[in-house]
Amino acid sequence: MTNTPLISIITPSFNQASFIGEALESVLLQSHDNWEHLVVDGVSTDGTVDLLRHRTANSSQKNMFWISERDNGQSEALNKGFRQAKGEIIGWLNSDDRYRANCFEHVVQGFRDNPEADIIYGDYLLVDESGKVLKIRREIEFNAFILLYHRILYIPTTATFFRRRIFDEGSWLDEKLQYAMDLEFFIRLSARGYRFKHIPHLLADFRMQPGSKTCRAPELQRMEHRQVVLAAAPIFRRLRYPSVRRLVLMCFRAVAGFRRYSEKMLRGYYWSPNSGSLIEM
Repeated sequence: MTNTPLISIITPSFNQASFIGEALESVLLQSHDNWEHLVVDGVSTDGTVDLLRHRTANSSQKNMFWISERDNGQSEALNKGFRQAKGEIIGWLNSDDRYRANCFEHVVQGFRDNPEADIIYGDYLLVDESGKVLKIRREIEFNAFILLYHRILYIPTTATFFRRRIFDEGSWLDEKLQYAMDLEFFIRLSARGYRFKHIPHLLADFRMQPGSKTCRAPELQRMEHRQVVLAAAPIFRRLRYPSVRRLVLMCFRAVAGFRRYSEKMLRGYYWSPNSGSLIEM
């Protein structure tokens, strides 16, 4: 990795004009100034395109690029951006989220300190629609069992960064998925031997707002999450009966949850006055 590696940020966008300005600003204000920001918009009709056009007319946004064209959803938009990215390090920032100050510096240092790591992920803040902090979410070291079986994806995409070689070697999001594509991607990367590393820094804000898929379609998200797990775990291919599969999945989820919560408790995350109680998404 070079001394000041280029960081490429990919932002999929569709009708998030109320929030995307904060996402753009959070990249612009990073102290590590060797970056490019690629926004892939799906033909928004809420003023997003006018905002992007105005931003790129400003000379201070010379490292920001955007396209607006029809696509088949977030997964395709992200893959478009990943294919165009030139950076040594690549991040995924949704249009209603934002990076914290010094995020890029922490990520670059994380890769320097962990040359064996292919994916770096950190901690984040859960914020509401107005940007008010609700909770601090501090995470655990990577665990493939917990990744596969926990009922939520505990690795936050908004605070996750990839080495370029992951995409150079042909790893892309599954464009058939629209809710659990990040989970499926991480499971597949882990199975291929790519190495994950957690760094204990607050890197981003994840926004809970009515227009987000997390809030808008929780049932669809849970259903797709379950489908991904059943397809990825070899044990379920040997179980004939749906009732048995449900029981086994329930047991594995209980074990995964216990292991994650136990590690967080041992690290003192639940006792910190700043951490608050756990909110699962």
